[in-house]
Amino acid sequence: MRSYSHYLAAGTASLVAVLTVLCLSPLTEASAAGGQSQTTSSFNSGKVRPPEDPTAVAHGKTLYGINCQACHGSDLRGGDMGGPNLLRSQVALTDQNGELITPIIQGSRMAQGMPNLGLSNEDAGAVAAYIRSVIGMIGSQGTPPGQKKALDIVVGDASRGQAYFAAHCASCHSATGDLKSIASTYPEPTQLQARWLSGGAGSAQQTGASKAIVDVTTAPGNKVSGELVHIDDFMVTLKLSDGSERTFMRKGAAPVVTVHDPMQAHRDMLPRYTDQDIHDMTAYLVTLK
Repeated sequence: MRSYSHYLAAGTASLVAVLTVLCLSPLTEASAAGGQSQTTSSFNSGKVRPPEDPTAVAHGKTLYGINCQACHGSDLRGGDMGGPNLLRSQVALTDQNGELITPIIQGSRMAQGMPNLGLSNEDAGAVAAYIRSVIGMIGSQGTPPGQKKALDIVVGDASRGQAYFAAHCASCHSATGDLKSIASTYPEPTQLQARWLSGGAGSAQQTGASKAIVDVTTAPGNKVSGELVHIDDFMVTLKLSDGSERTFMRKGAAPVVTVHDPMQAHRDMLPRYTDQDIHDMTAYLVTLK
């Protein structure tokens, strides 16, 4: 039997992993064009590209539109004339200063169907700088380049969420009690959603009232109670009111151990939530300001 702390940590880790996929955003740095925010490309080595010269990028963008867009597309993902997707090109992804892209622009791959565009080293280098600047803005999970938009998770129906709350949560929580103004306490919906899913959004979590309590009965009339620290098939450890800890060895059904865990209901509900339940509950809770 796993310890209580291991069980709780595993459940929390699983939840955090799911919410991390839904809600967290990557680190950003200055974009190649300057001033914008960009994310580390998920296709390259993971290092953020240094900022490009804005003048060269602007010049390269113009030249790209004239010479390259028909084949490679306005967004570098391939155009009507069948040119390859430059966002997935290893040459474009690893080019640092035009040393790989410039020779191709100037005819090194004519045998493979890439014509010599007749650009000077300076112009070809500017095109390469523009391509690198776009690649530098590739988002997480391979999303297209561009400014990352904030994720709006408030997509549920607040009235359905209120009905769900009344049916499943109102026996322990109150919109005018422990959850009053919860949307002001957690103004970011992703954080609010994470907190209520884990059972930590109400005042009980904040005051410590949600901690598991264990009763250990060694003989009739001889019961010791305290905050649960650890439990498995062989022992149970609890913290007494004076702060000291006491451990009891377990052998079969002796001693009698009873755990009172106010968070158990939340853990039991986790596998039963549907996507709609989560969306609706979040939409309702964000109204409790």
